[in-house]
Amino acid sequence: MKADTTLETERLLLRHWRDEDLDAFHRLNSDEQVMRFFPFRRSRAEAANALERFGNIVAEDGFGWCAVTQRSTGKVVGFSGLSKVNFKAPFTPAVEIGWRFLPEHWGNGYATESASSLIAHGFSDLDLAEIVAFAVPANTASTKIMERIGMRPDPGFDFDMPGIANEHVDLRRHVYYRITRQEWENQ
Repeated sequence: MKADTTLETERLLLRHWRDEDLDAFHRLNSDEQVMRFFPFRRSRAEAANALERFGNIVAEDGFGWCAVTQRSTGKVVGFSGLSKVNFKAPFTPAVEIGWRFLPEHWGNGYATESASSLIAHGFSDLDLAEIVAFAVPANTASTKIMERIGMRPDPGFDFDMPGIANEHVDLRRHVYYRITRQEWENQ
């Protein structure tokens, strides 16, 4: 999402992170259910550093990860965004879409709603040619969202995530999804 942009959907507001969001951001990065398919959990200090990095990425790239809040309450329920892929793979350079929501907000369609808005923003406002996503194969909740927002799997680009330690070998393999601007326009 562009540095000066806030996106609104029917129920959600996607905005840039604020200092007062640290508690929610820390929970999103340390909760065992939320982080089930990730090999790390962030301490509060690590979460604060990541929030600062997110702000720097937005300043540098013009878009990045944002807070997702309920329009009715202003409460942070998760995060979503578009970000440059920060590792080398056969499909890079690329811009990925991703999301993470607090467990009490799962099943409400927030990930699909926010991701749909970001796909439109990426193609219409950022002039991206393609957006990618990837997940551990067991993370079927995420792959179903990828399909709901019009992405298609491309097994030829499935890959092993770099830097995953042997104790997390079950989190190494990732399935790859993509959508082009043309595919999005044709939907």
